[in-house]
Amino acid sequence: MKTEIGIDLTTAAEHLTKGDLVAIPTETVYGLAANALNEDAVLKIYAAKNRPQFNPLIMHVASFEQARKYIKDIPIEAEQLAAAFWPGPLTMLFNKQEAVPDLVTAGSKRVAIRVPNHTLTLQLLSQLDFPVAAPSANPSGYVSPTTAQHVYEGLHDKIPYILDGGACGVGVESTIVGWNEEGEIELYRLGGIAVEQIEAVIGKKIKHHKKVTDNPNTPGQLKSHYATHTPLYLGKIDELLSTFAGKKIILINFKNHHPDIPKEQQFILSASGSTDEAAKNLFRMLREVDSMNADVILAELLPEEGLGRAVNDRLERAQYSMKGK
Repeated sequence: MKTEIGIDLTTAAEHLTKGDLVAIPTETVYGLAANALNEDAVLKIYAAKNRPQFNPLIMHVASFEQARKYIKDIPIEAEQLAAAFWPGPLTMLFNKQEAVPDLVTAGSKRVAIRVPNHTLTLQLLSQLDFPVAAPSANPSGYVSPTTAQHVYEGLHDKIPYILDGGACGVGVESTIVGWNEEGEIELYRLGGIAVEQIEAVIGKKIKHHKKVTDNPNTPGQLKSHYATHTPLYLGKIDELLSTFAGKKIILINFKNHHPDIPKEQQFILSASGSTDEAAKNLFRMLREVDSMNADVILAELLPEEGLGRAVNDRLERAQYSMKGK
């Protein structure tokens, strides 16, 4: 199968309508989209990504009004969050309507849904009479794609069309929240909307559902994910440098260069110390360092504030030491 990259919304819509896959740009990362109501099309997502079918997918729609067709039991807080952050990098978990296939939710009664904040994709979704299921458009477990070229590198010859919307503006996946049986809001994945922003809208603290697992019931809970081919280790750089003395090392630092390593072997996520900028640069830099034939990649944690939490979450799940655990 030849993979084409372009900006033709009509071509993208035609592929999706007939059950094909299309990579779509969002503000977070590129998604691998299929008609969420067509189980045969959804199965193609799992096959193209080599993604386990027990890992649920996020459904994307053009508006909250469209979302209402596929969800029920909507909390007032969800209305508030949708008004504040949709379109945007926030995914919410709702009890699903019967129309949503169990294949999308991995058998869960809840579906993850959001309205992406990307002009091209919103135009595409507005042309469709169905929602799309769209996990990140990359082989399962590898670094998420933030450009059309990243998608092509991982999935060429496996999908017919990549809708090119330029580089993603946020650069890490959406934040995921849901409501438990007691009606309390819980955070399921750190992402492109900071926890502080959500708490400011609903006027209370969020309980963090800190569960990573090999058998997730919501998206974003897989224990080992975002992994580079080159082993990545996370911690205090000075200690890690001592551990890997004599190896070819690449560093990923938050904002400062390390004096003991050549600058060409170091990547700075944000020279200004912006956690937002660090999030935007993370996946691109992980891909770049992974191509440099190093023995190890060493990375440091960011401050646990704003999008720094989301960056730390991705780095922790990319660690070599977590593979197979």
